[in-house]
Amino acid sequence: MKARSPQDQRILEIADPIAETLGLEIVRVRVMGGKKTLVQIMAERDDGTMVVEDCARLSRALSDVFEEADPVSGEYDLEVSSPGIDRPLTALSHFQRWEGFEAKIELDRLVEGRKRFRGMLAGIEDETVLMDLAGEDDTAVIPFDWIADAKLVMTDALVEASLKARGPIEGEDGQADE
Repeated sequence: MKARSPQDQRILEIADPIAETLGLEIVRVRVMGGKKTLVQIMAERDDGTMVVEDCARLSRALSDVFEEADPVSGEYDLEVSSPGIDRPLTALSHFQRWEGFEAKIELDRLVEGRKRFRGMLAGIEDETVLMDLAGEDDTAVIPFDWIADAKLVMTDALVEASLKARGPIEGEDGQADE
């Protein structure tokens, strides 16, 4: 899920080792066409954070390597960012890390007549994602390989957890604000 197309995969294969040397994990790669191609790379630290300086370091490192490897034909813009609050979930470990938060999952096949599911993440078991679906008593067991797309749902609890993870923000007076 980190990469969808063969071109996304090629860029991921180039970017992954570079990100690792900087202490970062690539969350997702997308190459999007248009008047000018956009190469979008989302990354984060092991603790789920990503600051502007991390984006800049990764962008510079990737630009140098992409210049030589030439993974995209023609002109393109490279965009390096954090995954954001309502982030994509692209690795099995993401489903474990965000256990207890609401998510949307889309499968690559029909299961019980549907492809889209929404509920609370309940962890992982072997190579499956566990999800408590709204209005159902049983926990859904979803093979990770069946997931085509997944992301967290923006909720008050998610915003609160995100703000708490960032820590206090320093105000104009130099004091930490809550």
